[in-house]
Amino acid sequence: MKDPRIDRAIGVCKKVVSAFSFSWKKRRDMAVVQAELGLPSHNLITESLTRWGSRQLMVERLLEQEKAIAQVLGADKKSRHLVPTWQDIDVLESINKAVSPLKEFTDALSGEAYVSVSYLKPVIHLLNNSLLQPEEGPAPRRSC
Repeated sequence: MKDPRIDRAIGVCKKVVSAFSFSWKKRRDMAVVQAELGLPSHNLITESLTRWGSRQLMVERLLEQEKAIAQVLGADKKSRHLVPTWQDIDVLESINKAVSPLKEFTDALSGEAYVSVSYLKPVIHLLNNSLLQPEEGPAPRRSC
């Protein structure tokens, strides 16, 4: 099941990261803006197809640095079109919220030298009974 909103948001995320990775001026401006806004001085993370969880890390870092990214890209008329829209940010936040618990599980399991089925059964139980259950309360209405 493909969702064009997710494809677009991830595509925008990759383009933003690429714009900063290929431009030392944007990275310099980003460091200045991060200091002004009191944000952590972190670089953006590039997704790697061979690295498990790198897409989630890329999305998480973009969300962390959203204000600095918007300010730096918005100041340059050639890259202004790369500023993520509120819809992109909303989709990226949803992706991050959905995938973050899985990252914690994989990190915990990858720390073990030998993972047996006895480790996986409690993880699967927790996934089925807490994370995959619908949230309490009415679902927020969103217009498309």
